[in-house]
Amino acid sequence: MPTLTSLLSDFKQLFYPHICSGCGTDILSAGNMLCAKCFVTLPSTLYAQYANNPIEKIFSGRLKIEAAHAEFYFAKESLIQHLVHQLKYKSNKEIGIYLGEMMGRSMQNSKRFHSVDALIPLPMYPDKERKRGYNQAAVICEGMSQVMNVPVYNNVLIRGRFTETQTKKHRTERWENVEGSFAIKNEERIRGKHLLLVDDVITTGATLEASGSRLLKIEGVKLSIATLTTATK
Repeated sequence: MPTLTSLLSDFKQLFYPHICSGCGTDILSAGNMLCAKCFVTLPSTLYAQYANNPIEKIFSGRLKIEAAHAEFYFAKESLIQHLVHQLKYKSNKEIGIYLGEMMGRSMQNSKRFHSVDALIPLPMYPDKERKRGYNQAAVICEGMSQVMNVPVYNNVLIRGRFTETQTKKHRTERWENVEGSFAIKNEERIRGKHLLLVDDVITTGATLEASGSRLLKIEGVKLSIATLTTATK
């Protein structure tokens, strides 16, 4: 005979289904957002372990950083694109926290990020954030913070003016589009600290370069960078 616990579990699954955010199956462990099949297909980069990785090379000669990392390779029509789409456009904050925890574990297992004092989510333009309801970079930081035991400093780096979408711009245009669009609030909070600047994706790195340059103007700041995905291999 079914136990009361199993009956309650079946009832809960019927009316509040716990399904994989990747493929939709209900065959997954409690507390996981992905089934085992989807989990093992995530395209991890392992960049956290290695100096002079492709993300660090993006900023070589452009921005003084201590270390950089991207957790997953990004490809169109892939599982990771589907998950990022859910985070950004389907209000699935839980998948952002879950993926942030994965990124946090990768960085915890690397000695290259142990001196980080605080996480700084790349800010969105305020109207865009109000429309979406949250900043996806801040959601990713929430998951990372839980694993790394490092605080998230929201509203320190702020976006001061509207910038057009970067999607169809080349590197020079991207830099010109974001140059001067970032400001610092409560700079005493970050003075002398090692900051980890976090975003969901990196392409040319122009936006992270502009925002990182602004952070580095504060006395004693050291900077590292981490993104959830990268289109660079």
